[in-house]
Amino acid sequence: MDTMIWGNSVGAWIVALAVGVVSFFIFYYLKKIADKYISFLFSRRPSTAISLVLDLVRQINVYFLILLAILAGSSFLSLPLRLSRAISMLVVLFLLLQVGLWGNKAINFWLTSNIKRKVEKDPSGATMLSALGFMGRLLFWGIIILIALQNMGIEVSALVAGLGIGGIAVALAAQNILGDLFASWSIVLDKPFLVGDFIVIDGYSGTVEHIGLKTTRLRSLTGEQLIFSNSDLLKCRIRNYKRMQERRVVFSFGVLYETPLEKLKEIPDIVKNIVTSIENARFDRAHFASYGNFSLNFEVVYYVLSSDYTVYMDIQQRINLALFEEFKKRDIVFAYPTQTIYVSGAEPISVSLKGQPASEGSE
Repeated sequence: MDTMIWGNSVGAWIVALAVGVVSFFIFYYLKKIADKYISFLFSRRPSTAISLVLDLVRQINVYFLILLAILAGSSFLSLPLRLSRAISMLVVLFLLLQVGLWGNKAINFWLTSNIKRKVEKDPSGATMLSALGFMGRLLFWGIIILIALQNMGIEVSALVAGLGIGGIAVALAAQNILGDLFASWSIVLDKPFLVGDFIVIDGYSGTVEHIGLKTTRLRSLTGEQLIFSNSDLLKCRIRNYKRMQERRVVFSFGVLYETPLEKLKEIPDIVKNIVTSIENARFDRAHFASYGNFSLNFEVVYYVLSSDYTVYMDIQQRINLALFEEFKKRDIVFAYPTQTIYVSGAEPISVSLKGQPASEGSE
């Protein structure tokens, strides 16, 4: 026992080792007991506060417990100053890491609990909370790193000043990423669309599934996912159909030139009666609009009192079928592309069919 190791007897090392091992098991089982007790409380009386405490207890890292045990054992030894400082610094660094894990868990817990409530009321609010959570975690870990560097003896003030200059260079290099980040904030605050809205962007259409910090994702009608950069998205003209209270519909049709005048006068009233008889449709006007190349053209305007595209198509189909039925009753014929050729000449023109004698006619 008279043998000396780093200025301490073997007996002192054995005591320190025993204290370290016992301390580790004490810390480890205290964590287990706390986990079971808090789990029991949560099963009896569920609450967000108890759930958060339980998550924080489970977040305790086993390496942090080992370092605490080493620190407890080393207190029974007379170690060289450099080694003692190294152990203390490791403990402080792991303590900061543990605090960082706890803080990160607390931020995630707060985000999760609040986003669930926000999604039901305001989907854009959930996106804003996600962005705030990202910025909060970034700031929190930045503070943890600065404290760790300060404990390591690094001059933090000079580093912060250097980061200010370097930050400008980084900002210039990452201006596209920062542009998307600011664009996401603009979308969240200005709310041109929300999660669940059906929008059209430069010929692409779909339902908004996610508004992220860099991209916005849509689900198209054909099933594929469309991904847009936030900064590019704000440069486009966006049509938001979810906020449409009613849909204005304009459609036209043509009838033959041979249609009698009396029947032409009846057509606007026929269309009006059809539209007004349909639920969720409001008639606006129906007019004999123009003379076409092969038809007399009518233009109809009505409103669908719903933003649902399926409702619009159902109403339009009912109008088309009813119009076809009414025209058939009144012997009004829809026009289709036709061409009439008038031929005149000095000599008679002979026309014959196969197997029949030719007939003469002139005009």
